[in-house]
Amino acid sequence: MTRFLQNTLLAVCLLYHPIFATEIPHADPAEVGVSAERLGKIQPAMQALVDSGKFAGILTLIARKGKIVHLQTAGFSDLASSKPMTEDALFRIYSMTKPITSVAIMMLCEDGKLKLDDPVSKFIPEFAKTKVYAGGGSQNPILVPLARAITLADLLSHTSGLTYGSFGQTPVDTLYRAANLFSSQSNAAFARKVARLPLRFQPGTRWVYSVSTDILGRVVEVASGMSLGEFFSQRIFAPLDMFDTGFYVPEEKRHRLATLYRKRDGKLEPRNMQSNTRRGAWASGGGGLVSTARDYLRFAQMLHNGGELYGTRILKPETVHLMTANHLPETAPYRHRQRKSDGFGYGFAVIVDETETEWMDNNGTYYWSGIAKTHFWIDPQNEMISMVWTQLRGSGNVTRHFQPLVYEALETNLTK
Repeated sequence: MTRFLQNTLLAVCLLYHPIFATEIPHADPAEVGVSAERLGKIQPAMQALVDSGKFAGILTLIARKGKIVHLQTAGFSDLASSKPMTEDALFRIYSMTKPITSVAIMMLCEDGKLKLDDPVSKFIPEFAKTKVYAGGGSQNPILVPLARAITLADLLSHTSGLTYGSFGQTPVDTLYRAANLFSSQSNAAFARKVARLPLRFQPGTRWVYSVSTDILGRVVEVASGMSLGEFFSQRIFAPLDMFDTGFYVPEEKRHRLATLYRKRDGKLEPRNMQSNTRRGAWASGGGGLVSTARDYLRFAQMLHNGGELYGTRILKPETVHLMTANHLPETAPYRHRQRKSDGFGYGFAVIVDETETEWMDNNGTYYWSGIAKTHFWIDPQNEMISMVWTQLRGSGNVTRHFQPLVYEALETNLTK
């Protein structure tokens, strides 16, 4: 390696070293219309949830007008060792990977590498032969041809006809479970398996949460010529200084990885998860990233800013607007018992009728969660980003306790 190349690589590394990052600043809450006194209710409320045994540890964050007004923790990162939860803890964010994959697709769209109305089969040929379930049981399903091709837009909005297998009891879900999809070792192998399974319905006719974004991860690889992990690192994480986010946690950072729990007989029990500590583990577009609140806030602030963070542009403003608009027709509503009139954009659920939700939501707010109880939402009307993160697979809803306290703390609620 020449000295010139060595110096160039050193300069690049220094450029993205955390000490050179422009950090999202903290602010006096009053400066951005938030009550410090009412913010003070959040940490004790989260601590009470920990003390009750519902959760091991919780991190909460609120940023308004581009400044952090609340970042606190409660409880433990690991119960057995009584290790406190810390602000720089690493969390398995599961499906909060999906918005990042969706951003990658939109970047490639801006690059001219794909179009949203492209058929998925353009990138994964096996999907040209996918059939649609029309009746019968899982042993003898009646299958019919596609009325039209599955498009990338269908995948982004979960109207593709794909499913997950683990959340439904239809014959197609049974076939998904039997296929053992998540034993795959690559996005290419996973996509081929999925393409051989029938769709639950014709593309574009209904909304069902599904492996659609996992398939988009493979589309990113084909369209970019890079692995999904490489694309994320080079095109999103490095430019945004998200230096703690990735599919693999190196040895020197593992002491910060929060323990994942499940409930058994009413008690928290650790789950042995090694996928993020093995090199070469499957990097899925639908889930699998590890991140910190600091890093994910940078990603969310980029979206809230219209695709830019401190001079680094990831997407055009019009692209972010497209992503955060509702793309579901009336015939394909987003199904959630507490969010009956929510819509879905390209990578997020979107509030379309705040009068039809049991939550304290505003029209235009977009959000998503991970199955281990990491949740974020962006409220453009109030210029606010909020997060509540814990690590629990199974029953328990920490967001219901956190969200009302967030809005009660606003001195100036810009929607009222």
